[in-house]
Amino acid sequence: MHHDERVDRPGSHGEHQIQRELDTVARADRFYEEQVLDRLNARMREFVARQEMFFLATSDARGECDSTFRAGPPGFLQVLGERSLAYPEYRGNGVMASLGNIRENPHVGILMIDFLRERIGLHVNGTARLVSDDSMRTAYPGLPRDPVPGRRPQVWVEVEVEEAYIHCSKHIPRMTKLPTAGGRAWGTDDVRRKGGDYFGAAAETGRAGSGTKGQVTPQ
Repeated sequence: MHHDERVDRPGSHGEHQIQRELDTVARADRFYEEQVLDRLNARMREFVARQEMFFLATSDARGECDSTFRAGPPGFLQVLGERSLAYPEYRGNGVMASLGNIRENPHVGILMIDFLRERIGLHVNGTARLVSDDSMRTAYPGLPRDPVPGRRPQVWVEVEVEEAYIHCSKHIPRMTKLPTAGGRAWGTDDVRRKGGDYFGAAAETGRAGSGTKGQVTPQ
């Protein structure tokens, strides 16, 4: 350990090392002391409860990373308490990359950005576990039911909050929410509505066929 390393400082040894090299220790300490919480305060909980999307970072046991996007109606990312969040996982492409990573390595990073109202972001880092839908509803009977008839989560991801802190607004663009033609296609298996072979990957591998019928062509 470096002679001036403080064991009580948040963050990794690597970031502390870079802070010393780039002379940002004082700035980092102000951020740690003023902005980094080990829980979700009341304003953070209100922010989370109205989000319709977030970005999820995971990695496997070897540290190989994956970043993905999750979306749903406001409240799909459930605030279970000041130190607990949960969200449902539905049938997707069948790869289960994020869930597989969590099975090997429970550390996750969630980034929520409000592009529409306040142009601000919230980071939540913590440890996750996979919970069945039945077990979640037994523990939390008030969980909402999915608006799509017959659709149920395959599993829930419950996150124990370890760090929560702001993502500053200075480079966040303001966006406008526009209606989607035909409405949101939550849980659809319609290939075209899912994007088809937009990037031409299936065509390049010679596997374009029934799985990519109705493919979307880049404009």
